[in-house]
Amino acid sequence: MSKGTLGVIVGNRGFFPDSVARDGHEQILSILRNEGFETVCLTPEDTRFGTVDTFQDAKACADLFHRNADKIDGILVTLPNFGDERGIANSVRLSGLNVPILVHAYPDDMSKFAIGSRRDSFCGKFSVCNNLSQYGIRFTLTRQHTVDPSSQSFREDLQKFGATCRVVRGLRRVRIGAVGVRPSSFNSVRYSEKILEAAGISVEVIDIAEVLRRVSRLNDSDSEVSAKIEAIKSFVSTSAMPTTALTVMAKLGVVLDAWIAENGLVGTAIQCWTTLQEYIGIVPCTLMSMMGSGLLPSACEVDVAGLIGMYALQLASGAPSAIVDWNNNYRNDPDKCVLFHCSNFPKEFYEEPPTVDRHEILASVLPISNTWGTLQGRIKAGPVTLLRVSTDDTKGTISAYIAEGTLTSDPAATWGGIGVVNVPRLQDLLRYACKNNFEHHVAINLNSVADGITEAMREYLGWSLYSHDYASHAEGSLVLNAR
Repeated sequence: MSKGTLGVIVGNRGFFPDSVARDGHEQILSILRNEGFETVCLTPEDTRFGTVDTFQDAKACADLFHRNADKIDGILVTLPNFGDERGIANSVRLSGLNVPILVHAYPDDMSKFAIGSRRDSFCGKFSVCNNLSQYGIRFTLTRQHTVDPSSQSFREDLQKFGATCRVVRGLRRVRIGAVGVRPSSFNSVRYSEKILEAAGISVEVIDIAEVLRRVSRLNDSDSEVSAKIEAIKSFVSTSAMPTTALTVMAKLGVVLDAWIAENGLVGTAIQCWTTLQEYIGIVPCTLMSMMGSGLLPSACEVDVAGLIGMYALQLASGAPSAIVDWNNNYRNDPDKCVLFHCSNFPKEFYEEPPTVDRHEILASVLPISNTWGTLQGRIKAGPVTLLRVSTDDTKGTISAYIAEGTLTSDPAATWGGIGVVNVPRLQDLLRYACKNNFEHHVAINLNSVADGITEAMREYLGWSLYSHDYASHAEGSLVLNAR
């Protein structure tokens, strides 16, 4: 599967060795293909060796990028030799693209340091970055100032940059759905539609009464309902679930699927507690798990901002995300805690196939028959990234925090979906979240993708983000009415 499409600018400068520019053009495109990226780049038929040197080269590159603007997710600038600083900056400016840019420079080989073979890319990178800054163009750097593109370090830089590009592109033009209103007892999941809209995130809403009306119009024998029942059965064992509850769940699934498709949504935040249980007698967790596994993330309690965190993690990793409660301390270990939900985790999260069960908390106040649909199981051990996104109405900004940790195999026997997480300096992270008005929910993904998301949100989206892994807080803010 493609990791995205990169526009590639191969820098060149007339009085530096042409041979390294020619070879660099061929090598970098080969590496990008091997790493799963599509490319848009000048060819040797367009300019000398397919590189950018003169203003005419820059215009040719800009025109090529402009024609392919709808599919270019980011730009890679690579310097096999010193490169022409103006040609590169002009290529970007004239293209009109507003995408992430990665600046890469080749290292010199000290055994090839004669005039006809030395690169001087180390120095040229300063000039390129200086010109981009003068033009007001934001950019990303490789971890090492110069790096061999065939090295593991550069390949890791590429994968991180690909994640950054996907997050930026995905969040700048996105439509998400709010099904119903937040439960009245959950002030903590309030959010600002206007702030999100200013960031390019549109929220489509539907009244829960309309959802229930559409459910009531479906017949048990309708073909869509029968197909949804079979899809649920193939997703998870429903042997313990009453037939009536399964049928109602399938009807709700049909309604949600149609509404998502009609409105071009990438995810949903659903009112559950306790409207759906009281009026149609099911818990939507199984349906939400199915959507998550299908890369249509779904958040509880109409937590729209939490859904954005789930989607950002999914964009970066290409894998499903979940939303959990920061729920319990774990014994006396300050770096561990229990993550919990009742639950709607994607099936890929569980160490063993989950089972459908009743909602034990709601079953204490409602008829047991009205509470079927939760998934029970343990989150498998391994790496995890935790992300919380929030809107601040008083400041007019979007803020977030992100951290990486490890899901452990420590025992924690309880009802629901559960995991134990270890995060270095967890107490500092929890203190930051509490002191800065963050919610009790946090989005998680079973991959290590904090770096790519951090770069996307800070450098290109302009959000205020605390990166726990670097113990730093870089201030940024969304400027309303700006793109």
